[in-house]
Amino acid sequence: MDHAQCSEVILAHGHINVLALHKGTIEFTKEPYLSRSGDCIIAVDADKGMDELSLEFKKNLRKDDAKVTITVLVGEVAETIHASGNSRLILAHPTDFVIRKSGYICARTLAIHADKSAAELPRELVRFLSKPEEKVKITLTVNSQ
Repeated sequence: MDHAQCSEVILAHGHINVLALHKGTIEFTKEPYLSRSGDCIIAVDADKGMDELSLEFKKNLRKDDAKVTITVLVGEVAETIHASGNSRLILAHPTDFVIRKSGYICARTLAIHADKSAAELPRELVRFLSKPEEKVKITLTVNSQ
């Protein structure tokens, strides 16, 4: 079988209310505003929604053996999250991308079985993510058979 790899880059911004305290998920969104109760959200005002990801990317992420790497770069600080794809992923939400430590899947789920949650992100990264002037580059790379 051929090995497939494809990537998507999403540009977003930090927000003063980024707390990154959620123990089960990491989220970024197209929405421009974030309340303090959204403690899993790490970036806002994304330049695309999940429904705008390429068909090739979605096809590869919807394989049960798919592995996805999510790299968050803000300022000079980067962090990588490793997670899995799944054949049941919907990948059509217009605004939200949720990366879950669990296996739960809904319309907002980008990836499951992640190796870290928002609460486990380095606090140095979170300090940058809480600055509205900071640009956030999120690179999604999927590998599948």
